[in-house]
Amino acid sequence: MAWGLVCAIGAAVAFGFGALLQAVVARREEATERLDPRLLLRLLRHPAYSAVLVLYLGGFALHFVALRTAPLFLAQAIISSSVAVTAVLAAATIGAPFGPVERVSVVAVCAGLFVLAVGAGGHGDVATTTGQRALLLAVTGAIVILGVVVGRFHGETASLGLSLLSGSGYAVVALAARMLPSYDPVSLVTDPATYALVVSGVVAFLLYSTALQRAGILASTSAVVVTQTAVPAAVGVALLGDTVQAGWALPAVVAFAVAMAGVVVLSVRDTLSGAARAVPEGVAVAPGPGVGSGGTEQR
Repeated sequence: MAWGLVCAIGAAVAFGFGALLQAVVARREEATERLDPRLLLRLLRHPAYSAVLVLYLGGFALHFVALRTAPLFLAQAIISSSVAVTAVLAAATIGAPFGPVERVSVVAVCAGLFVLAVGAGGHGDVATTTGQRALLLAVTGAIVILGVVVGRFHGETASLGLSLLSGSGYAVVALAARMLPSYDPVSLVTDPATYALVVSGVVAFLLYSTALQRAGILASTSAVVVTQTAVPAAVGVALLGDTVQAGWALPAVVAFAVAMAGVVVLSVRDTLSGAARAVPEGVAVAPGPGVGSGGTEQR
């Protein structure tokens, strides 16, 4: 489990850096009126977006190892600390708020994760059925439909909805990675968990990119993190056999709640302040073809 812990920390750092850079690049593109897959193609025209993909792919590789070797609640809780990384970086680069409340929130996240790491027990070994893994595909389909509907609306509530749906997509990715029964090529090609992992990952990425165009970085990221952390953690304990050490059940619940509270506070503060909705002129990101000096695509 120690190796999984190290990998989860590395993934959190990669995701934290990637989230900030993704937000900066996304806001150089014209905001979409609805959920539009072509946004991902436009983002690819930015040289800096290559770094986003490298960070996320590297982070996912580390995350995958953590999911297969540590309890889901521990791996996902550590991944949630990526929002603290993003908060610190956003304060230093784009002027996002980072006063005493934000500092306490970051400490709360880290302290909660420390207790979870100490109290984590065994990694569950419960086998899943093909039907259970196929259910992940059905959930992915529902996320796509809801994303299309919510993407037609604007405002804080709609942006929050997109972020929560993105977090749900990443939760499916985590569960699918954990539920894969084998690395055998034939098994991977025929197992529904493989397709749920790939499709939900792409959909979640699109939903998150769209949300970043419409709301603050920490608000969007925090909503994603809360969902992608809480759902797999609950499933891991309830269905996949993840455990905590004897006598650590209550401290683990409290620690998880404290860490998530820190994440939520960062989100609420970002939303109330209205900061970091636009990229300051001082933050240089090479524009893609057809993008003007104001950062919007010229039609």
